[in-house]
Amino acid sequence: MTILCVRFQLPPTSEADLPHLLGMLEEFTPVVQALPPDGALADLRGAERYFGRDAVELASVIRVRSLALHGVDCVIGAGSGPMLARMALDDAAPGVTRAVPGEPDAIAEFLADKTVAALPGVGTATARTLGDYGLDTLGRVAAAPLSTLQRLIGAKAGRELREKANGIDRGRVVPNAVSPSLAAERPFGRDELDPDRHRRALLSAAEELGARLRALEKVCRTLTLTVRYADRSATTRSRTLTEPTAHSPALTRTAYGLYEALGLQRARVRAIALRAGGLDPADQASHQLTFDPVDEKVRRIEQVADRARAKFGPRAVMPGGLGGAAA
Repeated sequence: MTILCVRFQLPPTSEADLPHLLGMLEEFTPVVQALPPDGALADLRGAERYFGRDAVELASVIRVRSLALHGVDCVIGAGSGPMLARMALDDAAPGVTRAVPGEPDAIAEFLADKTVAALPGVGTATARTLGDYGLDTLGRVAAAPLSTLQRLIGAKAGRELREKANGIDRGRVVPNAVSPSLAAERPFGRDELDPDRHRRALLSAAEELGARLRALEKVCRTLTLTVRYADRSATTRSRTLTEPTAHSPALTRTAYGLYEALGLQRARVRAIALRAGGLDPADQASHQLTFDPVDEKVRRIEQVADRARAKFGPRAVMPGGLGGAAA
């Protein structure tokens, strides 16, 4: 086990602390990859030799330093590659590092009962297609003929999926910095089960992000949704937009799509956050023109609303769905 996947349990509105926490990880290894909004991958192959400790022992030291220096606890998964480390993280609990042993039999046992959707990089559509043919667990995918998988999801995707289901992890940790981004978080006063309130929070956050992007004359290329639950766990999903945008309705549609794809069933949600990533100057972005006069009208109204908010405050103009709501 040489790769750690760390998720810092950052409190709401404290995502700005992530660069400092990444710096703390870099005291152990220079090979650190940020996973915004609250995580990172760390390759400890050199660190194990240098410190004379294995990855699990170093994970304990990292947790202590995170608490002592930053007051932030963390959840850690460990594995022989990034994929296994990220999947181990999903099974981890605060204070205990979930480690996947490196032996092939142990890896196969760990993966066997996992759902296909638990595999990083597998989307909802792919998982649904495989599930329709009874291939709903990684153990069944690993045992399926390669030709069957390739016929269902394509030659390259089928080959890569079968390799991953058999524990072959060809991924690597790519050092990077936290990409420029903007975030908007909506914590709830109590653990919230109502999907309508979840959607209202998404609408409010998307509206805020759109207004901030337009004020900065920026557009974003990706949108990331993070849902934090009552048990302190979290789910994060990202989506690349069809075109870079700062248009609030486009951000809202994408946010709703990410939320619906989670398929939450009476989940006790503590907070919802949206992050706009891959920021670029608005004057360098392209926009696909349409013959729909409604689209142009909505964009003109948005410009007028921005001017009104700049003059009279952020709540001067709001979507009807937020009327009367404290969002």
